[in-house]
Amino acid sequence: MRQDWEPEDLIKVWTLLEDDIKRLRNKSGANRLGFAMLLKFFEVEARFPETDREVPTAAVGYVAQQVKVPTDQWAAYDWQGDRIKRHRKEIRKAFGFRAGTEEDQERLAEWLTAELCGVELSRDRLAEAVVARCRNDFVEPPAPAKVRRLVGKAVRDFDTRFCRTTVDRLSHATRSRLEDLVAGSSEDGGEVAEDQAVS
Repeated sequence: MRQDWEPEDLIKVWTLLEDDIKRLRNKSGANRLGFAMLLKFFEVEARFPETDREVPTAAVGYVAQQVKVPTDQWAAYDWQGDRIKRHRKEIRKAFGFRAGTEEDQERLAEWLTAELCGVELSRDRLAEAVVARCRNDFVEPPAPAKVRRLVGKAVRDFDTRFCRTTVDRLSHATRSRLEDLVAGSSEDGGEVAEDQAVS
């Protein structure tokens, strides 16, 4: 997520609406601010931040004013405990999302391999496609590092399939000649090398 926000963008994106305020009714202090930040971050990114540093400082200050909690309480929010797990579950439910699973990641990698890797070379655009697909399916996307690994796996799988399919289409004789050429033991390859050396 970008870190620099103009005041008008802060107001447009990070303002808590009436339904957001209702969700904060039973929360106080660091939990109130933490929940509000996760809620708005999820609304923007369709995922949760991995650490507090991923959340723009200006947004923390703006949201803290709205929930009437001191900004320094953001540092006190517990990122490891059961409370944040409950907060995430509540936020997913509010947006109609569900948590992603290993099976979802496998399906995403297969989808990338079969549909996109053959037509898109940019790994960044493939990662964006994964996040967009997750949003469309109302599934929380994996963390950015996991998305990059997923894209890498899909690209490797595509390359392997492409090579295997290409080799399978070749005649036995052609495959043998290519193997000889690669191994450097082909008579024709040796003659070509000698011809090039003479000229």
